[in-house]
Amino acid sequence: MQLLKGVMTNFRIALVQLQVSAAKTENLNRAAGLVKTAAAQGAKLVILPECFNSPYGTQYFPEYAEKIPGESTQKLSEIAKECNLYLIGGSIPEEDAGKLYNTCTVFGPDGALLAKHRKIHLFDIDVPGKIRFQESETLSPGNSFSVFDTPYCKIGLGICYDIRFAELAQIYAQKGCQLLVYPGAFNLTTGPAHWELLQRGRAVDNQVYVVAVSPARDEKASYVAWGHSSVVNPWGEVIAKAGTEETVIYADIDLKKLAEIRQQIPIFSQKRSDLYTVQAKTA
Repeated sequence: MQLLKGVMTNFRIALVQLQVSAAKTENLNRAAGLVKTAAAQGAKLVILPECFNSPYGTQYFPEYAEKIPGESTQKLSEIAKECNLYLIGGSIPEEDAGKLYNTCTVFGPDGALLAKHRKIHLFDIDVPGKIRFQESETLSPGNSFSVFDTPYCKIGLGICYDIRFAELAQIYAQKGCQLLVYPGAFNLTTGPAHWELLQRGRAVDNQVYVVAVSPARDEKASYVAWGHSSVVNPWGEVIAKAGTEETVIYADIDLKKLAEIRQQIPIFSQKRSDLYTVQAKTA
């Protein structure tokens, strides 16, 4: 792939592993403060975790759900503009026309809404003796892909369980994305088994950077998040990784390195489209 002249090939991102409480206003204010911290460290893109404004659980979604625009997204818009950066607002429970969604919003440096991704694949699992969770008891799935442009690169969005579906990442790569972002809250069963594995798999399969941002771990919560927010490069290397506590971690995205990897191992030109294909059925 060729890098366009004038396009910035390096930029800093920040992952905010937020300690989420039951107090929505406190969550919003803590998130805003950590975004400001990241901006002061030179971050041009900041990412919040899944369900950053509320506890994660089907019993909480109806209580914390908001319209978009609403209180939480207004706060995101204001802080993105104040800090002059791109802000991926993790996700919040969204209410629209009587339905609830797990929704990620993205705001630009001018505070404008750039993208809205409703979680496509709902987290319905049952691992006997360990965990059962059914998002579909309260949530509805989204039905569209979510891609947005920045001066740095094109970015594709998924939320948590979306990362398990390789086809989504492949379609984003086909659409020209070089960075895939998944706010997510894996748990103490799936986290140690699959959290890093899936990120590295999506990164290597598609020769892209992959970012996954979790809430900080709260052992007292009804749903305990794994934490370990991380960034994986197109070679499959974990280049930044958090522990379990509230923190902000940083990574420098190097699009020149991405281009070199794609040139060295040119899988996109080697795909056998005469034998197989992954195709989007909607825009």
